[in-house]
Amino acid sequence: MRYSENRDSVTAQVKEQADIVQIIGEYVDLKRAGARFLGRCPFHGEKTPSFSVHPGQQFYHCFGCGESGDVFSFMMKYHNLDFPTALQTLAKRYQIELPEKQYSQAEQEKEHLRKAMYAINEKAARLFRDYLLQGKGAAGARAYLERRGIPLAIQEKFQLGYAPAVETVGWNFLGAGLQGEESAAAEAVGLLVRNDKGGTYDRFRDRILFPIFDPKGRISGFGGRIVGDGQPKYMNSPESPVFDKSRLLLGLFQQAGEIRSRQRVVLVEGNFDLVSLVVHGCPNVVAPLGTALTRPQLKLLRHYAENAILLFDGDTAGVKAAIRAVPLFLAEQMSAKVALLPSGHDPDTFIREKGLEQLERLLDGATPLAEFALAKLIEEHGLTLDGKRKIVEELRPLVQAAASPLQRSVVIAHFSEKLGIPAQQLSELLADHSPVVSPAGTPASRRSLEQQYSSSTQKREPNRFAHEGKERVRLNGAQKRLVAHMVLYPVHFLRLEQAGLRQRLAFSVGEVLFLQLAALHAKGREFEPEELLAALPEGEERALVAEILLAASPASSENGHYSGTEEELAELLLWLKKEELKERDRKLTVEIENVPRDEHEAVMQLLLEKQKIDKELRALE
Repeated sequence: MRYSENRDSVTAQVKEQADIVQIIGEYVDLKRAGARFLGRCPFHGEKTPSFSVHPGQQFYHCFGCGESGDVFSFMMKYHNLDFPTALQTLAKRYQIELPEKQYSQAEQEKEHLRKAMYAINEKAARLFRDYLLQGKGAAGARAYLERRGIPLAIQEKFQLGYAPAVETVGWNFLGAGLQGEESAAAEAVGLLVRNDKGGTYDRFRDRILFPIFDPKGRISGFGGRIVGDGQPKYMNSPESPVFDKSRLLLGLFQQAGEIRSRQRVVLVEGNFDLVSLVVHGCPNVVAPLGTALTRPQLKLLRHYAENAILLFDGDTAGVKAAIRAVPLFLAEQMSAKVALLPSGHDPDTFIREKGLEQLERLLDGATPLAEFALAKLIEEHGLTLDGKRKIVEELRPLVQAAASPLQRSVVIAHFSEKLGIPAQQLSELLADHSPVVSPAGTPASRRSLEQQYSSSTQKREPNRFAHEGKERVRLNGAQKRLVAHMVLYPVHFLRLEQAGLRQRLAFSVGEVLFLQLAALHAKGREFEPEELLAALPEGEERALVAEILLAASPASSENGHYSGTEEELAELLLWLKKEELKERDRKLTVEIENVPRDEHEAVMQLLLEKQKIDKELRALE
């Protein structure tokens, strides 16, 4: 048996043995409600329970936020795991042995190096932590943390450490205690740097160190803040196979639970800003690693919260950082606001001087990020004709980053109202990739806005969101019944497919589900409807499958297995046959109308064929 087939078999075994009520019940207070269990959703804040778990079908769905899936989906979403890790976790719990994948020699060496890198980071973190607590040369670092108001409990929570200064321990404090593979791993992650003579020296010296954890709790790298004089003030580990600062966030591992429970994350720019907010009672906070926010960081955050607030300094740099973030949030369809601090304050000084209550007021009064960006552009350029031209140019990349047509329409509608430009015309200007200038190259401010709109209308693009040239159609009653049957009874899928199922679902959400079911059938094994749910990404298709499973009568499934009646299948096959004949009949009618009148033989042939189809249809009625 191939590895993939063996893994699929074990996955099905794990799912069959896993008790989804027991597993979810460890994190959610569930109470029986008929055949299901209800509780408050762990993925969004709610007071009235709307999170439903169905033990027979091994499936959950939240009527509040739409989250749904099986036991693997829950483990992945709640613990931010990938599928292999979720499978390993559950297999270990139920004492099911997983098949071992055969790796090439190069793959084995690469994985061995990664494990060695994580291990040396862990060892280094312990050494730096111990030195901060006990080292004679760390007195200045301990005094610095005391002045910043960081108590021992918070230091321990974030595992803060200290890399001693050269004057105290020399250039090789860390490297002196390493040899062989550990030394090579330390050099690979950037803890040690090779010198011109072939030896090594410590990268971090006289710095308070923040270990940077990945979502699984492994130390990927370090961020260091200088204690004495020296530059740069902050320094991160260099990029390595285990450290990519564009994909990590300081504090996320420690604060994930608070962020998820509040469904809101506060983003600050500095390491000590983050720690200070946690100290003073604002726990749902993270910080990027000394760089601008990135889309992978927002993708990561979306696993924990849908709402974000940027808490930035009120200077020019803070404003620019907030505006740069707009397209990223739009692309990830994540709600974001910005709260600017008063002049002279950063998050640390503000909360220490003003307190948590004032900070909460500032956060609660935050401005939606897109509105903030537009207001700043209007403030900068004004609402003259030339000012509007410049604003449209700067808004273009923001609007084009919107992930969906609906989101783009909402943003444009809001911007058009503020700018006094009709939404349709603003949409056309923003969709045009060329600068807003006159044909002769002169600035657009030399012409009226009405002229710009007129010219842009002439080069209007067709609907770019059409699917193969057609809009996605809504399911009618018969199609809904077909989709529900093919989802609940996969064993009937091939017979429905042969009867022309896909043609009847063309350009609808049903066709997408058809293709996914076809892919599952291609694996050559039986599967349950919940596997379709697990295979679908979040969106319209998954929501429809969740609705179908939850609406299914308890009598239609026994021990979690659905058993559709042959009578219902026969009805659907009959309907498909009729629809096929009707379609052929319509096509023949069109052909007959288009045949030249003098081609009598061709007309007669088509008429005979049509009569045959009409007879078949009457027989099926």
